[in-house]
Amino acid sequence: MGEAKNRGTRDQRIDALLKASGLVAMTPERYNAFVAWTRSPIATGIGEELEFFASFDDSLIVVLIKDLTDRDFGYVLLGRDGKQRFRCIDVQMGLRRTQARHALFASVERHLAAGATVFHQGDEDADKAGVDLFTALAPEDRLHRAFKLLQSMDPWLPARGIMTEMMRHFVDVDGNFVEQFQTTAFDSRIWELYLYAALLEMGLIVNKEHHAPDFEVRRYRKKVFIEAVIVGPSPKDLPLEKDGSGMPEVRSPQAVRDLLKTRMPIRFGSALYSKLNRAKPYWELEHVKGHPLVFAIADFHEDQSMTWTSPALLEYLYGVTHDFKFDDAGQLLISTLKIETHEYNGKVIPSGFFLQPGAQNISAVLFSASGTLSKFNRMGKLAGFGLPNQVITRIGVRHDHNPNAALPKPFRHVVEQGLVTESWSEGLSMFHNPLATHPVDPAMFPGIAHHVLVGEQIRSTLPEFHPYSSFTWNMLLTDDGGLVAGAQLAPEPVSK
Repeated sequence: MGEAKNRGTRDQRIDALLKASGLVAMTPERYNAFVAWTRSPIATGIGEELEFFASFDDSLIVVLIKDLTDRDFGYVLLGRDGKQRFRCIDVQMGLRRTQARHALFASVERHLAAGATVFHQGDEDADKAGVDLFTALAPEDRLHRAFKLLQSMDPWLPARGIMTEMMRHFVDVDGNFVEQFQTTAFDSRIWELYLYAALLEMGLIVNKEHHAPDFEVRRYRKKVFIEAVIVGPSPKDLPLEKDGSGMPEVRSPQAVRDLLKTRMPIRFGSALYSKLNRAKPYWELEHVKGHPLVFAIADFHEDQSMTWTSPALLEYLYGVTHDFKFDDAGQLLISTLKIETHEYNGKVIPSGFFLQPGAQNISAVLFSASGTLSKFNRMGKLAGFGLPNQVITRIGVRHDHNPNAALPKPFRHVVEQGLVTESWSEGLSMFHNPLATHPVDPAMFPGIAHHVLVGEQIRSTLPEFHPYSSFTWNMLLTDDGGLVAGAQLAPEPVSK
């Protein structure tokens, strides 16, 4: 009895082993911030990752794994290679769970005792991955305002931390990604980085060896190509009025309703049409022929525009809108109305992108309102990057799965480890082309919303938590709970 008491509880014994081995436990979010970019999608089908640990200085990471075939256990130890990417440096399987845990502790102790912090794999000079995103390549006056915030301000440390790890693995095919990210195309490039993270998270093999389209993704023998595009600002747009409070400008409900029916379908249409009418069509490229092609679009045309413009995309793509009412019994009734054209300031375009000549070559359109800098900040915060006195709060609306609900549900939470979780892909929607020559299998893109036209009505399959839009408030607090001067930032800085 006394001996058992001296040994302590199971958790106490594990804590003692961790300390003796120079390790600390990691959350899944922090583990994935380092490893998601290097883990092969095949690995998740072979083994289940159970427990995560890191050395005190984050030079080593080790994961306890259960073999899904043999049902035994083992570990994979990862260290940084010559490009500072975490890669496998030791592995052992075929053990019982307790044996595997002791073996991984012993492996960490051996490697720490050896004193190495870099573990060269011999192939670093040959591969093209690895990008320094934050060393400025242009004079101060040419740097994008959002990049300057990200590069230098403490409230954006979480985003910097997680993006630094990501970019160690990123391949810059065109050789101009960093320069454009820092200067003239911040929004386009942040959207592309967001897609890269989300596609990897979905378990897809992501290839960036071609100049176009932006991504080639594979799952088993199926292959899909994805080209990213954004709705950017126009010199004809009047700037949003500022009231001097620092609060984001929010359009009135009536102004939003008007723009959703007029300007926004045309703006989405212009961006998609330019991709559809590329001089050398994407679908005629030799490596794309015979495979589904997806356009991935996001809206950055004005500050906070991504929080309200998504309904216009759905209506423009399919050329239909939906109205609703409740019958005498209180049941929701949805009716479909066909849209022929969209008009704004004298410009008229036909509705129904999927109905246009050549659009049969576009298998689907992918969209999210969340592919912004604030997304990276939230994911970085959950991964443990940033400052202890930082508070990030997210406020938005999500899908209400009540079949009688006509409007989304509001949500609000503090972004903090242990309180909430968030995935890269939440909020993503794929709108499938009913006339596609090469349809996309929805199973290739799990965990996101899928929308299809059935008859005259759009049918949607959505995950349990599907945000439509949100604002993210990013604050640094003083010791007495006040705000650090200049450190309360409104959500999502975008181009103007």
